[in-house]
Amino acid sequence: MEIRDLLQERAKLVKEAENFLDEHTAKDGTLSAEDNETYRKMDEKILALTTTIERKQTLALRKAEWNKPTSEPVLNKPGAADNKVGRASDEYKKAFVSAIRSNFQHVNNVLQEGVAASGGYLVPAEWDSRLIDEVAKECVMRQLATQFTTNGEHKLNLAKSKPEAVWVAESEALTFDNATFDQITFDAYKLIAKIAVTNELLSDNAYDLESWLIEKFGEAIGESEEDAFLNGDGNGKPTGLFVEAVTDVQTTNGNSVSGDDLINLVYSLRNGYRSKAAFIMNDRTLAQIRKIKDQNQAYVWQPSYAAGEPDRLLGYPIYSSAFAPIAESGKAFIAFGDFSYYNIADRGERSVRRLYELLAGNDQTAFLMSERVDGHLVQPDAVRLLKLK
Repeated sequence: MEIRDLLQERAKLVKEAENFLDEHTAKDGTLSAEDNETYRKMDEKILALTTTIERKQTLALRKAEWNKPTSEPVLNKPGAADNKVGRASDEYKKAFVSAIRSNFQHVNNVLQEGVAASGGYLVPAEWDSRLIDEVAKECVMRQLATQFTTNGEHKLNLAKSKPEAVWVAESEALTFDNATFDQITFDAYKLIAKIAVTNELLSDNAYDLESWLIEKFGEAIGESEEDAFLNGDGNGKPTGLFVEAVTDVQTTNGNSVSGDDLINLVYSLRNGYRSKAAFIMNDRTLAQIRKIKDQNQAYVWQPSYAAGEPDRLLGYPIYSSAFAPIAESGKAFIAFGDFSYYNIADRGERSVRRLYELLAGNDQTAFLMSERVDGHLVQPDAVRLLKLK
């Protein structure tokens, strides 16, 4: 089935589930054991279909990437030199892939300009761009945050005091409080991903080893980044969103979240941040929220009907992550805000090196990719967290 057909099928199942709840929910808001089991099976079908849709969308994006031309069209006169230099040149990329296939036993001299200080070789410039695309598919924060690259320690000065405006009479002295500033330092925490490749695959020149490596490294790095950007404590890893954001809203009871709780969370955020705001929560939390209605008896969660568009909660986009906190008493578990105020700083370039002898007995070769990255919520007021009572 096409993605469009799957979206329509899911919307149909969601409507059937909503109608079932409307017809079988008792006045106290409960379901009988039999009805609860029936609804559970309906919910499983919806979740399975959602997983299929996400898988097909990811595959479609990857196919589009793989089908891109592997080289630039010939626009110059025959024999004209390639204007790209260093890691951006075709010569460097070809030499890099060739070195990987030979387990770095045959290294072209062109790679010497890409030797990493910590060992290994810097990936081609094109790989950096494609890797970020792959990482973003696994890491929702890469999709929503602001990203930049730095070559050294980066310090960001932020106004701590609010801007002022005062009414003054003619000829009256103008006085303002002294402005104060905070400083956020972006460090360079090292993340290393390992993948194993069969030696048979390395020697198969017909196989698109380049795309496969980018995809697998992207998956591994994306999952680790997602966890750190959401939950990291800043000790050897980035500081997470759920650590730095403001927590000033809690649920009315300690067992579940209600529609009123979500509305309180939305309006705890300043209006200026709400225009670009979204929700982030765990899949388990989302499964519970899908049953919630507002005062008009309309479900607060609405499925997406268009490919590439997120589902919505109270009219705002909603993103789920397996690494978002689960609901636990006294802890924040739902984030709402403008996540572009979370900044991700990539330090330099990524490098790849061979891990010698580790898997030689299995006729496999292991490769390590390393990156340096940090993340901070530079404006804590831009995100609000909901805590379970």
